[in-house]
Amino acid sequence: MKVLIVNKFLHPNGGSETYIFNLGRQLQKMGHEVQYFGMEHEGRVVGNHAGIYTTDMDFHAGGMRRLSYPFRIVYSGEAKRKMRRVLEDFGPDVVHLNNINFQLTPSVIYAVRAYEKKHGRKIRLVYTAHDYQWICPNHMMRIPATGGICFACRGGDYGQCARNRCIHNSRVKSLLGAIEAKYYAKRRTYGMVDVIVCPSEFMKKQLDTDPVLADKTVVMHNFIETDAEAHTGAESGEERAAGGYVLYFGRFSEEKGTRTLLEACRALPEIPFVFAGTGPLEAEAERADNVENRGFVTGEELRRLIAGARFSVYPSEWYENCPFSVMESQMYGTPVLVSDLGGAPELVRAGETGELFRGGDAQELTEHILSLWNDPERCRRYSENCRHINFDTVEEYCDKIVRKVYT
Repeated sequence: MKVLIVNKFLHPNGGSETYIFNLGRQLQKMGHEVQYFGMEHEGRVVGNHAGIYTTDMDFHAGGMRRLSYPFRIVYSGEAKRKMRRVLEDFGPDVVHLNNINFQLTPSVIYAVRAYEKKHGRKIRLVYTAHDYQWICPNHMMRIPATGGICFACRGGDYGQCARNRCIHNSRVKSLLGAIEAKYYAKRRTYGMVDVIVCPSEFMKKQLDTDPVLADKTVVMHNFIETDAEAHTGAESGEERAAGGYVLYFGRFSEEKGTRTLLEACRALPEIPFVFAGTGPLEAEAERADNVENRGFVTGEELRRLIAGARFSVYPSEWYENCPFSVMESQMYGTPVLVSDLGGAPELVRAGETGELFRGGDAQELTEHILSLWNDPERCRRYSENCRHINFDTVEEYCDKIVRKVYT
């Protein structure tokens, strides 16, 4: 089978890139031929045989090129032309779309269907919904100016995006986002895909509010990559660290709930916290007396940091989809305290592998942290239960996607 994976970024940039790289690598191991299409970038690590990519678009850079961005983010003629050239060269059986809006634009969908018509052959068109972009112009269902979660655009009233300045708190950018959403909704463009992979039941529920999408959604929680030897050792009774701290790892930002967590940290000076990550609230984290910031940590160092915590906290204040952090913590035997928003609660067996609290409620978060910290026996019980939880490996995930989605 030939699979063309499409994503705006073809260099390490975030969770969706981790997903496409691991997905493509495993599909190749299974004997499938995989190529990629997206933007050119000096850090690009995957590509296609034709060597064809769109021009890099950096919305944060200056220069004359930015003057054309308002036109290109709605519909990219360049992306459509170059996509068709890659299709002609590769002739895929499956085109797997990921993050395409703004930089590539849904013009690539039209390229696929035009290629089909020209050649008289069917291509399976799949989309993985890494965020809420197809029902919310700012992709997060969150108003940045107020921090409030929002469903206003879900029924198609995209003018709310402009009124609330939902994209980077900019009226102009938000207006463009509303125009883009209205344009593709009117043309029913997203209904041209065959299957939409939703990494959470919550995501499926949101997309299903659009009747154009409702009969195309399937739920497949993300896979997780673990150190097999380390995980096997944990399952066989390898002694964990004593759990001398509470851990938060991830981006330090408002929507991730970092400020609310820091409020809880200040209210619990007797409890040591370890943070691992970077972000806009990094300086605020550094000022907390009982918080040790380890910075950005990966690999074995991160595994040991997770395994050494009494429990980890995931305080996100937006509707997260299927966060890897919640999965990783439990896979390494560390209980999780998770906000009750979005898809994250689906990953936790509340009262068995962790607990839930009301997202954004600093007092409730503080009370939960204190209760867990003062009950190490409960944490040990949760930890033991974590060792018996199973998320799909990349091998299991790819086997399912080939059998249930690609065919």
